[in-house]
Amino acid sequence: MNYRILKLKEEMKKLKLDGMVISNPINIRYLTKLTADGVLLINDKENIFITDSIYIEEVNNTITIDDEIIVYNCANLTENDYLGFFQNCNSVGFEENYITYASYIKMIRRFRIKEAVETEGIIEKIRVHKSEDEILKIEKACNITDSCFLYLQDYIKIGMTEKQISNEIQNYFLNHGADGVAFDTIVASGRNTSKPHAVPTDRTIKPGDAVLIDFGAKYQGYSADMTRTFFIKSVTKEYEKLYNFVLKVQERAFEKMKNGADGQAISDNVQREFYSRGFDLIHALGHGVGLEIHEKPILSTKRSCLLEENMVVTNEPRNLYTKRNRNKN
Repeated sequence: MNYRILKLKEEMKKLKLDGMVISNPINIRYLTKLTADGVLLINDKENIFITDSIYIEEVNNTITIDDEIIVYNCANLTENDYLGFFQNCNSVGFEENYITYASYIKMIRRFRIKEAVETEGIIEKIRVHKSEDEILKIEKACNITDSCFLYLQDYIKIGMTEKQISNEIQNYFLNHGADGVAFDTIVASGRNTSKPHAVPTDRTIKPGDAVLIDFGAKYQGYSADMTRTFFIKSVTKEYEKLYNFVLKVQERAFEKMKNGADGQAISDNVQREFYSRGFDLIHALGHGVGLEIHEKPILSTKRSCLLEENMVVTNEPRNLYTKRNRNKN
C-alpha cells in the first residue's frame, strides 16, 4: 500500500474532493518515487499515472505492486479514456500554484471536470513532516556539503575567480555521490558579498576579501543548504565584530528552535537584535528543506509557524551591511 497516497486521500476527504490532478513533478516524485514526466490522477477507485512512451520502461522499473498505481501510455489513450477518469467525481482538485491558465483550461476540457477546486498546497503541507528515510537523505546531502566546505578551505587561492570556485563545487558534488547542486551556487567576494543572491562573476579573490558561499548538494532528490562567510589572509576588526554578532544571533535562534516553538516569534527576536545594532533582517530567517530547496514551513516575521517534530528547517540570519537610515528609499 502506498501510504503517502493514502494520506493524501485522507486530506482530500477533508476538502470534500472526489479526485485530484497532480502535475507538479516534485509532488509526483514524493508520492510515487517517479521522476519521469507525466501526470498523476487520483480518483475514488484508482491511482493513475499517464506518461509518454519513452518513459514507460523507466516507470515500470520504479513502481511496485504495493504502490497500487496503474500506468498508461498517453499514445494509447483515446478521448473516451480521458473522459472516464473522473466521470464519477463531482469535485476534482488541482495544483493552482503550479499549472498555467492554459493547462487549467486543457485539464477541464480533456477530463470534463464538473468542478475544479484549488487545493491550497495540500501535498506540500504533507511534505512538511519528513520520514526517517527522508531525513537520512537530507543528512547525506548535508554531509557531502560539509566535506566540500572543508575541501574548499585548502582549494581556494588568491587570484581564483568566483566562477572558478562555483564550478569546482559542482564538480566536487558530482564526484562524491551527489546528484549535483541543490540550487544555483552563490560565490561572492569583496563588495559582492553585500548581495544575498549574488551571481558568481569573473572577479578574482584578493587578500583581505570577505568571501560568502551559499551552496548545497542534492542527494537522491533531497537538498542541503549551507551558507559560510570567511576571510582571505586577514580580517578587519569591523568585519570580525559584525561576523561574531551575526553568529551569536544565529546561535540564540538555534536554542529556540524546538518542538512547539513559534517560528515567527524566533524571527521577531532576531529582527529586534538586528534593529538594536542598526541592521535589518532582509528576508525570512529560514525555510523548510527537502525535495525542494525552499519548502514549508517558512520562518518569518510576517507569518506564524509552529515548529513540530521531523520538520527540517534552515537558520540563516542575514543583515543589510548599511544602516537603516541610509535606506529610506
